[in-house]
Amino acid sequence: MQEEPLIEADHLLAESAGQGGIRRVFVKTYGCQMNVYDSERMADALAGEGYRTTESPDDADLLLLNTCHIREKAAEKVYSELGRIRQLKEARAAEGRTLMVGVAGCVAQAEGQEIIRRAPIVDLVIGPQTYHRLPQAIARARSGEKVVETEYAIEDKFDHLPAPDTKIVAARGVTAFLTVQEGCDKFCTFCVVPYTRGSEVSRPVSRIVDEARRLVAGGVREITLLGQNVNAWHGVGDDGREWGLGELLYRLAQMDGLERLRYTTSHPRDMDDGLIAAHRDLEKLMPYLHLPVQSGSDNVLKAMNRRHTSEDYLRLIDRIRQARPDIALSGDFIVGFPGETEDDFEATLRLVDTVRYAQAFSFKYSPRPGTPGADRSDHVPEDVKSRRLERLQSMLRSHQQQFAEQCVGTVMDILLEKPGRKEGQLIGRSPWLQPVIVDAKSSQIGDIVRVRITRAGTNSLFADHWQDIAPIETVRSSTT
Repeated sequence: MQEEPLIEADHLLAESAGQGGIRRVFVKTYGCQMNVYDSERMADALAGEGYRTTESPDDADLLLLNTCHIREKAAEKVYSELGRIRQLKEARAAEGRTLMVGVAGCVAQAEGQEIIRRAPIVDLVIGPQTYHRLPQAIARARSGEKVVETEYAIEDKFDHLPAPDTKIVAARGVTAFLTVQEGCDKFCTFCVVPYTRGSEVSRPVSRIVDEARRLVAGGVREITLLGQNVNAWHGVGDDGREWGLGELLYRLAQMDGLERLRYTTSHPRDMDDGLIAAHRDLEKLMPYLHLPVQSGSDNVLKAMNRRHTSEDYLRLIDRIRQARPDIALSGDFIVGFPGETEDDFEATLRLVDTVRYAQAFSFKYSPRPGTPGADRSDHVPEDVKSRRLERLQSMLRSHQQQFAEQCVGTVMDILLEKPGRKEGQLIGRSPWLQPVIVDAKSSQIGDIVRVRITRAGTNSLFADHWQDIAPIETVRSSTT
């Protein structure tokens, strides 16, 4: 598969009138699913401050960029965007109007004051652990202060955020993200997350269940639990004990109206027996698992500080597949980590050919300042990294297409999520997270319907009209 695309989304706020009339905000999100979730929660916080959404930055009084720092080009993309915003802000000033600009997220956390220095048009910088302070930061910025809020919050930010409003939830769709765990204690040598998101923190069961209930009340039928290492979640349960992610999934699966559960992103070292049992036992837990390995070479895995071997990973995959034979695997791969030899890369290809991922994301190693990998002297030349990435992606694309083609002729249940490109079409999601295009009415968004897959495209499946399908058991064995 091609390099993982950065998520870019514009997030809507509830309508609300503030002092002096309605203000308008435009939020642009870069990066991972957790950033999408964070943007929604920032939206929830701002809705009570008199802001409503605009779909165009040209109409905004406040423009927020929620940023990603995982890869170098993601950070540079933010600075390019700020260059374009500067022209907009200057034009607005010439008209005697004000545009406030804020940068949030991981680039904000990593670079802080440097953003203000490099892009003086920015009025406020706020990190991912302090966005519950966004309304106060905006008030300070309106008084003329250049605000940088990147100190890790002592308080739990979730305690200070407003609960999701069911009307806002309903406007966002029938699927939702729910953060249960933040931060990372693994310190992989290529990764900046421990420095931008901090150490691992888990939310208690009661808070997660309450938020899930509100999402379901707003029409959500599928929830994806989020965490930098989501399967390291260990929150306090209803009984006062510390629960693992498997127990949490069993609890959420009891919720009426919640039909599908997923979680991401997982670390192989935190995949315990209880979580594997949940895959075996819970029909609502979808048979899809994103379990990054990054490399198939033990030498590279050690240099990355992954703290597992390729054989450990393959044994784990075997256990998971024994528990849930129809499960589809997704992964992440980095090619060209410092010191990677041709033999190391060939080991990655062998692992990929053994696992045969239904989907995978792959990219060239990009040194992140402040990480141990960036300080190494044995960096792989760019042309070598490019050749290796092309070979890896060719194999990954082939396996992904084979998995999709195995679905042709099978019957499966899909959750209808949104309109398709053509009138009379909707796009749903298979249990294995593939987009499925089917003829259906817009009033059926949110329905789970049974379809027969007729064709596999490059990135989507196509299905028969669901009303023509007899209610037979979903075919699972042919997708293993």
